[in-house]
Amino acid sequence: MKFATRTVHSGYDSNEHNRAVMPPIYQTSCFSHQHIGEELPFSYARVSQPTRDALERCLAALENARFGLAFSSGMAAIDAVLRATLKPGDEVVAVADLYGGAYRLLTQVMTAIGIKVTFADLSAPASLTPLLNEKVRLLWLETPSNPLLGLVDIAALSELAHAAGVRVAVDNTFATPYLQNPITLGADIVVHSATKYLGGHSDVLLGLVAVDDEALQQAIHFIQKSAGAVPGPQDCFLTLRGIKTLHLRMDRHCDNAERVAGWLDGHPAVEKVFFPGLAGHPGHALALRQMRRMGGIVSFYLKDDSFEAASRVAERLRYFALAESLGGVESLINHSYTMSHGAMPPEHKAALGIRKGLLRLSLGVEDADDLLADLEQALA
Repeated sequence: MKFATRTVHSGYDSNEHNRAVMPPIYQTSCFSHQHIGEELPFSYARVSQPTRDALERCLAALENARFGLAFSSGMAAIDAVLRATLKPGDEVVAVADLYGGAYRLLTQVMTAIGIKVTFADLSAPASLTPLLNEKVRLLWLETPSNPLLGLVDIAALSELAHAAGVRVAVDNTFATPYLQNPITLGADIVVHSATKYLGGHSDVLLGLVAVDDEALQQAIHFIQKSAGAVPGPQDCFLTLRGIKTLHLRMDRHCDNAERVAGWLDGHPAVEKVFFPGLAGHPGHALALRQMRRMGGIVSFYLKDDSFEAASRVAERLRYFALAESLGGVESLINHSYTMSHGAMPPEHKAALGIRKGLLRLSLGVEDADDLLADLEQALA
């Protein structure tokens, strides 16, 4: 079954739901038993729920995995993965250029319970080897990364990690299953903030995890049901509905990003553009091997590296809303220094290159000509 067909049909059998064409919203917290001791597929909604089950099976199909798990947010999904795979005294190696919320969770929550975190530039796979020791249990990757769109070689890093007995988790939010499948490339765990492209309409908060190993699925599910950070049926329904048009939307996101990145590259007000589709991007060759297209995010440095310049551009834009999120049908602009990566210490942001004059664009599905005209007047 091709990807577009999977987005429409995976995870749901209408014969199991009174032949309803769309998955019903099971707005109930519990399911009745006919007698004591009866085993049911669904009993209590925190543990399992039919609308959520359809979403979890759909994600598994899209990521070429056996199992999917849904959470109340992307951060809840990351937290469950970390808690299911680590214990006090264990160590994590994480790519340095990653989402600010993940950085905060690793440095302020995980370290508080005795887990050591090492951040590293893993753009060269060989740089991982010296960091692996008998205490490292997890390699955390994000590719393309937020907000600088750095890429790492999932297949090469997974091979090195597995040789040392280390599991590999990949945040695939920016690429989506349409553009990249980390499990097929060798990773063990895939995480999504479904709030972004999978939901696709800026109206849902939800996280997803896909795994191929049953024991790992059971470990993450134990955290899911025990901690209870699960999504409600309405959010699951909205995400399922969004996924049905994922392939259509992603092609338009990618088309618009390619045009905007090319237009920004060389603009007199722009110092540098970050987009894997540009031939000058250091990960361009890897992106051609690892991804099907280059995604819908474009970041860039203003030549005037100041809050004032960044604010002036953001406030003058008409079709780009200044907002924290990304991946919706509408275009958004994010000031990473104060928004998505506000939790990072200034010295860490400086080391990564997250500057005051850095702006991240999430290209929506509007007409590219209108978006370019809007950027032109804002940058003038």
